[in-house]
Amino acid sequence: MTQRKKAILNAAAKLFKERGYSAITMRDLAEELDIKASSLYNHISGKHEILSSLVLKVAQSFSSGMNEISAGGDSAFAKAEQLIQLHINIALSYPAELAVLNNDWMHLEGKDYEAYQRMRQDYERDFKIILEDGITNEEFKSFHVDTMLFNLLSTLRSIYLWIPKRSASEIADLQIELPKMLLNGLANQSLTASSSSTG
Repeated sequence: MTQRKKAILNAAAKLFKERGYSAITMRDLAEELDIKASSLYNHISGKHEILSSLVLKVAQSFSSGMNEISAGGDSAFAKAEQLIQLHINIALSYPAELAVLNNDWMHLEGKDYEAYQRMRQDYERDFKIILEDGITNEEFKSFHVDTMLFNLLSTLRSIYLWIPKRSASEIADLQIELPKMLLNGLANQSLTASSSSTG
């Protein structure tokens, strides 16, 4: 990818985050970059290509992270902790792009829409499998797994809203504290007590 195209994508991510995909025109983007609108088309085919590039890049980061975590030999509880860290790390690395994914994915079209939906469904399925394994292995309480997944993802998908307003020390605290906050209420108490007594 050329430096100019990277600059276009970065500027678009910023504008889409601030005002939404539908509200931004190619002229707006050109003004943000201080170039002529016609010159944008030397690097991209249009606004939809920009949206697809932004959304699918972040979606692929989630998919790759999930595949690596799922394939590991750690406990279900440890995998859930790693997935929370994955969400935090992606929010730190791609705050604007993550906002675009959460708010504007529905504007994707054709194969790009299908690819995103497939990655999202696979991610949620694999997360659910980890939670189910945790219940089976008595690492987690026997809550309804769909409720567990909804509770976790509702928080994790909004982290990008919180991070830009916080200091480095607050973010460091988040990385330590959020897994505990989200998972301790799900953890099997006998397992937690056993871990505490042996620690």
